[in-house]
Amino acid sequence: MNDDVRNILLGVAATGVSAALGWLARTYLWRRKLRRKQAFFGLPENSESLLVVNRNAGGPDLTVTRQDVFALLELSALIKDCGARAQVVAHDTAQQGFGERTEFCVGGPGSNHRMEAHLRSLLPGVRAGEPGPDRAAFVIGGERYPLEKGRTEYAILARLTADLGHGTRPVFLFCGQRAIDNQAASRYLARHHERLARRYGTGSFVLLLKVVNSQAYGPDVVELVGDVTRAARTPVAEPDPQPAGDTA
Repeated sequence: MNDDVRNILLGVAATGVSAALGWLARTYLWRRKLRRKQAFFGLPENSESLLVVNRNAGGPDLTVTRQDVFALLELSALIKDCGARAQVVAHDTAQQGFGERTEFCVGGPGSNHRMEAHLRSLLPGVRAGEPGPDRAAFVIGGERYPLEKGRTEYAILARLTADLGHGTRPVFLFCGQRAIDNQAASRYLARHHERLARRYGTGSFVLLLKVVNSQAYGPDVVELVGDVTRAARTPVAEPDPQPAGDTA
């Protein structure tokens, strides 16, 4: 074997080794990224999750608004990427506790009874959908966030783990003042879940999002107002009853 043939064989071998090492490195990084994503969403391979949506008040059929359908599509893609499966259930039939399966709950408390229960049990510092002329406003820790339809709207995006169940799977809440805000919250999660996972790991968080000029930009322009986890999870003190007046 002359030197030229030897050099060619060594070059081919080096190329093959480099390609194999590169493939192994890419595979390792991809698997690590997938494991982090699965841990953040609580969706190991072949696990099941729930997509909880509104039921049309006009009949028994399970129908949702166009924007909520888009939100479900965003979430379904995330679930599929984790190698998990999703079951769509109506808000008034999802009668089960927390932690057994990852849950994605979409809709405001006025139309989604499951969301109303989650806010009452898990986020006692949030007031939403209360009777009155400004019933769409959010009140979080004493701060009021009113709805300006088509201009300034708000949505709550939360990842919560509760001690009320027997498992450890999280509940994700997408609670908007309007349906388009639910979609905006789900899109925000789809775009920023890696950053959120780096910051919060597998812990709980509650974010308040502002949807800017939805009449022109739809659900695409979203600003993070802030992390309101502490205020949202702290029960609101009820006002003390007024003392009765002295009687003559």
